[in-house]
Amino acid sequence: AFGVIADIQFADAEDGYDFGGCRRRYYRHSLRLLQEAVREWASESPPIDFVLQLGDSIDGQNARRGEAESALQQVLEVLGQLSVPVHHAWGNHELYNFSRAQLVQTGLYSRAGGSAGPADTECHAYHCSPGPRLRLVVLDAYDTSILGTDRGGPRYQESLRVLREKNPNDDLNSPEGLKEPHFVAFNGGFSQAQLDWFNEVLKFSDENQEKVIVMAHVPLHPSASDGVCLAWNYGAALAVVHAHRCVVCVLAGHLHDGAYCLDGHGVHHLTLQGVIETPPDSNAFATIYVYEDKMVLRGRGRIPDRVMHF
Repeated sequence: AFGVIADIQFADAEDGYDFGGCRRRYYRHSLRLLQEAVREWASESPPIDFVLQLGDSIDGQNARRGEAESALQQVLEVLGQLSVPVHHAWGNHELYNFSRAQLVQTGLYSRAGGSAGPADTECHAYHCSPGPRLRLVVLDAYDTSILGTDRGGPRYQESLRVLREKNPNDDLNSPEGLKEPHFVAFNGGFSQAQLDWFNEVLKFSDENQEKVIVMAHVPLHPSASDGVCLAWNYGAALAVVHAHRCVVCVLAGHLHDGAYCLDGHGVHHLTLQGVIETPPDSNAFATIYVYEDKMVLRGRGRIPDRVMHF
């Protein structure tokens, strides 16, 4: 069993609204909802084995307020009350607050061991085996991105070229008029090096008859998305997933409404509802129980229960 939570986006700030000005965001209350989640996970019997934090743990406004370090410390202190590992995905809001080089030095760098991930140690992708014949793969959906990188560096320049090819808008966060509206700056993509590494991990899991759970901040399937909150080269990532038998589920955040689909290859794509837009009298987290032939999700608040058969 494991816990899962997405888009906490904590800031010690009054409630506000999303970029469209119509969806309420509960910045300060999100930490209390995280505390509730941690208390419930800690009391689970039998105990959970790990927690997945699907990215955007703190809000981008912390950078403007000069509170990025303190906000992150508060979130990590709450998660640190758990006696089990916490696996972190990096989201766009982490990269609004910190550079990739800085994130490597924080508690959000949960990449396990040098040999478990790609050669680029600033790529926050890795895999581990939390149980017999079960593998977790954490993907870095901003490996190709203009966020959190040196504007003079090759990663930024190549990412900007990819983005500009698809998005001519003055505001690179605007999908207006785009044939492919997911090519916006608040999304990102996967480098070929990460995709090659991912393919090798899944090949190993195929050969060893493992079940694989994949997590990333940004959804990989259009039907588990609103069409905008989607990885730039989601098709390339899906091609890797579908080339193997082992992947049973892809977990993501980023889209605060949440979404779900079972794709044509039998892979479950679950996008979790975000804590940040959850009213203080509700919540948005879940515990997932893994069996030989299924995963059973017990959701809290906004997240509905679900059974996902393999």
